[in-house]
Amino acid sequence: MALEFLNPILKFIPSIKKPKSPLTFKEKMTWTALIMVIYFAMFSIPALGVSQVQVQQIFQLANVIFAAHIGSLITVGISPIVLSSIVLQLLQGSGALNIDLNDMEQRGRFQSIQKLIAIIVAIIEATFYTYTFANSGLITPGFAGFVIFELAISAIIVIYLDEMMNKYGISSGINLFIAGGVAYAIIAGTATVLLPAAAYQLATAGATAIPQALLAFGPLFVAILVMLISIYAYDMKVELPMVFSQFRGIGGRLPISLLYASVMPVIFATSLLIAMTSLFGGIIAPYSATSSTAAFFGYYVPQFSTTGALTNTLDGGLIYLLSINTFTESPFPAGYGGVGYSAYFSYLATGTTPLIMPWSSFKPGTDLAASCTLSNGCVLVPEWIHVIISTLLLVILCVIFGKFYVEMTGQNPKNVAEQLQSVGWQIPGFRRDPRITESILNKYIPTITVLGSIFVGLLAAFANLTGAVGSGMGVLLTVGIMYSLYQQLEQQHQLEGYPILEKFLS
Repeated sequence: MALEFLNPILKFIPSIKKPKSPLTFKEKMTWTALIMVIYFAMFSIPALGVSQVQVQQIFQLANVIFAAHIGSLITVGISPIVLSSIVLQLLQGSGALNIDLNDMEQRGRFQSIQKLIAIIVAIIEATFYTYTFANSGLITPGFAGFVIFELAISAIIVIYLDEMMNKYGISSGINLFIAGGVAYAIIAGTATVLLPAAAYQLATAGATAIPQALLAFGPLFVAILVMLISIYAYDMKVELPMVFSQFRGIGGRLPISLLYASVMPVIFATSLLIAMTSLFGGIIAPYSATSSTAAFFGYYVPQFSTTGALTNTLDGGLIYLLSINTFTESPFPAGYGGVGYSAYFSYLATGTTPLIMPWSSFKPGTDLAASCTLSNGCVLVPEWIHVIISTLLLVILCVIFGKFYVEMTGQNPKNVAEQLQSVGWQIPGFRRDPRITESILNKYIPTITVLGSIFVGLLAAFANLTGAVGSGMGVLLTVGIMYSLYQQLEQQHQLEGYPILEKFLS
């Protein structure tokens, strides 16, 4: 598909110019600090006209994945950037778009189109969040239009902060925004949830006070475990010997890490799942109590908060079975009493959720747990099946997006072989021919990409299932981001110490 017809529109999309000369490490750090200060300022400022008390409990996983803070100016977060990237990757990967990313003009057009889609998505999501808040009684009367405006403008500012970070900072804006949000969540979660819970157990649990207090820190222990596993996984790699054809005696190794596609597949897969769940959930929720067809896709139970606000809680249906399974400290359905790991895993082992068929004789207000039978078109699905289905879906999406990511970022065997050829590297014992190098890389990169995507998907599912503080997904993403940042800083240090290397790496 030719996209030149969009040029009249794209010329009105503002863009941040690259620095005229390469920035020093100190200058990059200064810009990075400035951008992060702006981000956290928006993170801390409540959206005018939105109630903060109830909003903080909504879409907690989305807060981490989208570097958002529901109820603040950055309620939308980085989701427009991520979703626009997913859309273009799908179109490019399917062949619907034919853009040569090696051509500077076409690459610039591609980036402008992505920015245009991100801005459109930002406006749509700002409207969606406002609609969701309004349905829950969280919008001050008369402020709905202003809430849409402020959330959309803030989301667009985040889009340009990301672009500025990419051009002036030390890393991707998306990466640092996620890492910053996760760090905040870990500190806040430990201080406001885990410490009070442990103190309560020490004061009331009697003879079992110490074990119960240690168990209260379970989410923190899980977070540390996920960090260690992730660090170990990044160090697992296949190293191919390389030699420099222009200088005899100079050699090295080409590392192909188990997490070759990094954690981007998890970001894309989780973003898609959350977006689809939120979008369809917002549409279906008002009708699930009156329509069996709507209840089949998502069964929502209306609940009133302590403030009197009405919220719809997803408690069954197809959307629920596909949704990411996440540990929470909130109470579980009747019969499982209390909170914590014991009640949670008891619920996973024996709990059920309803799947109401479209032809069911469904009636609002019916006690489904007592009357849900095959004869009236209702099936009680064990919660452990939900765990299996959601985990398999997450892993499959991770594999799909992992392969797309490797192709789109130029890390496939063909592009890597051409890059090695251009700087004079070759595999010893073979002719210096990119086709030969590509055939050798084809034995490793595709397989490692799939295995790494499966591994990161399973690790993310485990982390979410066991409730790592800051969200298991957030911890996993942060480790990957910090590892990538460490490599970039190390490379930057080498370039400043040996400027000649820049000619080979540019």
